Formats: sequence, structure tokens, C-alpha cells
Amino acid sequence: MHAHYLQHVPFEGLGSIAPWLAAAGAEVTRTRLFAGDALPEVAALNLLLVMGGPMSVNDEATLPWLVAEKRFIREAIEDGIPILGVCLGAQLIATAMGARVYANGDKEIGWFPVTAVPSADASSFRFPPSLEVFHWHGETFDLPAGAVHLARSRGCEHQAFQLGPSAIGLQCHLETTPASARELATHCRAELVPSRFVQGEAEILAAPVEQYAAMNTVMDEVLAYLTAGIQ
Repeated sequence: MHAHYLQHVPFEGLGSIAPWLAAAGAEVTRTRLFAGDALPEVAALNLLLVMGGPMSVNDEATLPWLVAEKRFIREAIEDGIPILGVCLGAQLIATAMGARVYANGDKEIGWFPVTAVPSADASSFRFPPSLEVFHWHGETFDLPAGAVHLARSRGCEHQAFQLGPSAIGLQCHLETTPASARELATHCRAELVPSRFVQGEAEILAAPVEQYAAMNTVMDEVLAYLTAGIQ
């Protein structure tokens, strides 16, 4: 399996996805968009991972590589390449497929539960009824046409969606590890202005390892779902 990930800033990597890919024996490559790396050929990929970042999908004037990235993501989806978007990555999937991305009513930073949205589509991924997960975002998105709504939170209605059999967008960060949480807190500390859905740094980093593990297990399940048909 050839897994490729799109990285938008040096401090937002794969988190718990990396050991899952290693255990699956995957070849892993990446495009560091912030460094000007070229995008690969879509046809060469078995799995595409679009990671997070502090920028907006609407920043094309200052970050022109977003234009090519959105085109690349749309091509991957249309070609049926399994794709997972996390936070900014989910927003990129949404906008690449014609949906609007805009400021959420509240920033959502820290540990808050998401709840599953019942779906009539029995083939779509199933979230746990409720799960405490890590968040770090200020924007949200409309669901792309034809998408299945998978999960919501009190602070953000669209926490997860699925588009067709092989594209999933997660607004929340199921891949976060203690190390990656510290990285975010270090580089994005200015955003930690307490409000009803923004926790302080000490509270965020005090989460027990079991909380990370439970969330990472669901990320493993998402990855297994998306790659079930890959030899």
C-alpha cells in the first residue's frame, strides 16, 4: 500500500496514523506544501491523507498552492482513491467538492465529546455513540452534495462526513498524541483565549493517556475502513 500525506505546517504530522501505517506495511510519502514540494501522480496512490494546519482554505491569495491542492484532492476523490481529511484536510475535501468553508460560531479547542449521527446508509462508517476527542479549529464547512453526516458536537455541527465509499472528512483530531498536542499548544498558543469551547493549555495537556488511546483506536478503525479493499 502506498500512502501519501499532504502536510501544511511542520508541526502537524500524522500522529497516531504513523504507527498504524507502519503496522500495515505501507510505503509512506509526503508533500510538504509549505516547502513547495511537488504533488505526486494521483494514480500512484492507494491512500491519501490530508492533514491539518492553521491556515484557511480561503487563503488562496496568500497561499496559491491551495489552488493546485484542491484540484488534486478533487481528482483523487473522482478517481476513487481512499482519502481521509483531518481538520483543515476535511475543510479542503469539502471545498474541493463545492461546499462552503467559513468561520464557525465558536472556536473549538481542547477536549469535547462528539456524538454519532444516525444514518440510513448502512455501508457508511459508524462512529461510537459518544467519544471524547481533541479539537483545534475556528472554521467549519457545509456538507458537500451527497455527503453522509457522521458526527457532531455541541460546538460544531459538522464534525465528520463521508462522501461515497472512500472519502471521509474529520473536523476533530482523532490522530492526536500527547506529543502532537504539545506541538499544537506550543505553536498555536495565542489561540487559547478561554471561552465556552476553548480550554486552557494546562487543562488540554492534562488529559490521561487512556483518553488519547480511546480516540486513536477510532482513528485506526477509520483507516481500516478506508483501506479494506486495498491489497
